[in-house]
Amino acid sequence: MGGPVPWPLPRAPATFRQAIELGGAVRKGETGTTVVFASSFIRTETTETGTEIEQDVPFLKAYTVFNIDQIAGLNGRFDDTAPGEDPMSRIGDAGRFLANTGALIRHGGSAAYYAAQRDYIQMPCLDAFRDDASYVAVLSHEMTHWTAAPRRLDRDLSRYAKDRSERAREELIAELGSAFLCADLGIVPELEPRPDHASYLDGWLKVLGDDKRAIFSAAAHAQRAVDYLHSLQPELDEEERREPSLPSLNCLFLHSGM
Repeated sequence: MGGPVPWPLPRAPATFRQAIELGGAVRKGETGTTVVFASSFIRTETTETGTEIEQDVPFLKAYTVFNIDQIAGLNGRFDDTAPGEDPMSRIGDAGRFLANTGALIRHGGSAAYYAAQRDYIQMPCLDAFRDDASYVAVLSHEMTHWTAAPRRLDRDLSRYAKDRSERAREELIAELGSAFLCADLGIVPELEPRPDHASYLDGWLKVLGDDKRAIFSAAAHAQRAVDYLHSLQPELDEEERREPSLPSLNCLFLHSGM
């Protein structure tokens, strides 16, 4: 349940190859530091009885990285790079709302997805996105998938990986959920067409063509997901209750990753 998100130029630290791509070079004699990236991927296997099962396969990948001050030729372009900021703090009220859900959100890599078997959301770092609103839109999409877990709203995702129709239905729910939640949070992401949007739309058109009520069912599931996320928020105090609520917007947008 994921897709690529454009990755920005690396800041600090950088690998040997990244240093070259930035127009610099690691100084002779410098010693790098080993870092390890941990993530997982979903692999579908067929048993002896012909049954397809999904396995969440964890993996580790090691990189040797160098600090910016170990790299020559950057001409001070990254000297003022600030330490990484907590994304939830940076995106204000939307961050507080999403953090209050208690979802496990990991950052790293170039793909955004919800790992159903291990029940966590993987997101690229905030600076990988066009802007903060785009980050919130993608995370809202993955958060809608997160509500499908059996101990939450119990939407069946067992056939997501092997049934294109079921995948399209769940993606439509997640996209609508993202639109509804962003409207509630006052977030207006800027649309940015991507090559995979065509396949998304093709899947949705087939589902909608086969089932005239599919859009209503998806919208109902999406609204239940958003209502569930709202139910996880702490009670408002009296002053907050007097603040006017945001108008509801019924809009559908395509995010940068899934």
